[in-house]
Amino acid sequence: MRRYGPAALLLLTGGAVLRITLFGDLYLRYVQAGMRPYLIVSGVALVLLGLVTAVLRHRTPGPHEDVHHEYGEGRAGHEDGEGHAGYEDDEGHAGHEGHSHGPAGPRVAWLLTLPALALLLFPPPALGSYSAGREAAQRAAQGVGAFPALPAGDPVELTVAEFSSRAIYDSGRSLKGRTVRLTGFVTHGDDGTWYVTRLVVTCCAADATTGKVEIRNADDDVLPADTWVTVTGAWRPKGKLGSDAAWPPVLDAVTVTQVEQPADPYEKP
Repeated sequence: MRRYGPAALLLLTGGAVLRITLFGDLYLRYVQAGMRPYLIVSGVALVLLGLVTAVLRHRTPGPHEDVHHEYGEGRAGHEDGEGHAGYEDDEGHAGHEGHSHGPAGPRVAWLLTLPALALLLFPPPALGSYSAGREAAQRAAQGVGAFPALPAGDPVELTVAEFSSRAIYDSGRSLKGRTVRLTGFVTHGDDGTWYVTRLVVTCCAADATTGKVEIRNADDDVLPADTWVTVTGAWRPKGKLGSDAAWPPVLDAVTVTQVEQPADPYEKP
């Protein structure tokens, strides 16, 4: 079976990629939605390459077949003192069967199938509070300035990133007197505070950065980390506009509602 190892690895990897892209939205845990066509093409290419590799392996003689063929071409087979089958070439050099790794490589290469199997059978979850907690705040280098007017009507739906940008950099104070609604997962601070948090992804989960909003005046008990919530409330100004003291921004909560994790758990920059 070792000779089919590369083909099996290609088929498993291609199948895993197609599983998370063609049969649901699991791929959104790892990349932006715009990457889906490229993932599908890659998955199909890997599956086809795996099938071609398997066919070619099947048609190629194995190492034992090569040795037996060589016996008939002037190489004498022998058995050494330990019972190992071998041969002697025309110059008298002895060799042994079974000591080569063969065309499929060493058996340890089969371990490479484990990540592909894990993605196929048990797709990892989206990044959450652990990833957010390990990363220092990375805010865009923005200057203080006026932002476009918010849509009419309250509450106004904003992403965590949009709310943070307006709270920290908007000289027009467009959030003042407005009721906003944010959705994200719960993270905890060291001093008992808690935050609505979202990860912002430009391309894939590997480049994720963290945005969070401190929640105050919530009457409910503090929820466990990674619980998804929708919070409605009003902005509370904090710190000098555009300074580090203004981050993270604060929302005085009116309602906190537990919700399901959205299909796309990440925000776009």
